[in-house]
Amino acid sequence: MSQPKSDTVLLTGISGFLGGHVALALLKAGYNVRGSVRNLSKAGKVRETLARTGADISRLDFVQLDLTADAGWDEAMQGVRYLQHTASPFVLNMPEDRNELLGPAVQGTERAIRAALAANVERIVLTSSMAAIAYGHDKTDAPQFTAGDWTKLDGRPINAYVESKTRAERRAWEMMEAAGRRNDLATINPSGIFGPLLDEDPGTSAIMVKRLLDGSVPAAPRIPITVIDVRDVAAAHVAAMITPEAGGQRFPMADAPLYFIDVARLLRAHFPAKKIPRLEMPDWAVRLYALFDRDVRDNLGELGYAKRLDASPSIALLGRPLIPTRDALLATAQSLVEHKLV
Repeated sequence: MSQPKSDTVLLTGISGFLGGHVALALLKAGYNVRGSVRNLSKAGKVRETLARTGADISRLDFVQLDLTADAGWDEAMQGVRYLQHTASPFVLNMPEDRNELLGPAVQGTERAIRAALAANVERIVLTSSMAAIAYGHDKTDAPQFTAGDWTKLDGRPINAYVESKTRAERRAWEMMEAAGRRNDLATINPSGIFGPLLDEDPGTSAIMVKRLLDGSVPAAPRIPITVIDVRDVAAAHVAAMITPEAGGQRFPMADAPLYFIDVARLLRAHFPAKKIPRLEMPDWAVRLYALFDRDVRDNLGELGYAKRLDASPSIALLGRPLIPTRDALLATAQSLVEHKLV
């Protein structure tokens, strides 16, 4: 860990779908990347994956960090100019105990920011989520949300993931304000992240596309999704890190919402040989299914509730339009096919 402070970035969660793309964007931009993994045994695979993209992995090294343990954080921050904190638990199936998500999300954010403040890093970029903006609101509220909106923890029921992202981001801003350094933090608040896979691990969001492609979903529930391409999210992380005006700002990222049946139609047009559902599941059937499936039950409040995010701050940050939803979803599907996951 001898990189000069002027161009070294500590990137937590480098082995994740988004973390890998952020690492790739940073390496291509000329930065030295110090990636954190929960176990150093993962480092070899990450290195091989990034090497296949043509990235200069000579500027890549690794440290072992755990969101739930203090060990190593101060040492990992030595010589670091920027912190990119992407690590946070994200599961497809919500745990019985909410603390399985809340603890690592909030405590990990606290550890990362505490160490970054002690090391006097120049800018912290935190991967937050649309989950911290657009949930818990009454359905009578305006369906378009902005960077100034926050998820209501005491409003309509929300799942553990939504609560974890909201509490973690709230805590990050509290810590930065208490240190008098609010403008040294920027948060990226993406919707569902899709796009090309870097390896054979589909990640959580891509599983949704996989299930539509492999025939495991007989009919599409009338639940809306909002999509953002991982390449845009990675680019926004880099831009928020180096753009002075980005400090103290939140950057919502999402294209227009669509329903699962729309995704199914798009996929069927490009992958006609796959067993993709043709029918939309009636709302009553979704509610019936929710009686037996906690994950469906946790998201039942989103049935038919299409939210929009005002992504104009992110578009201005990037200086270009966002990659369309269609392209992000098709890139996901093509990657799943190429990696023989469907």
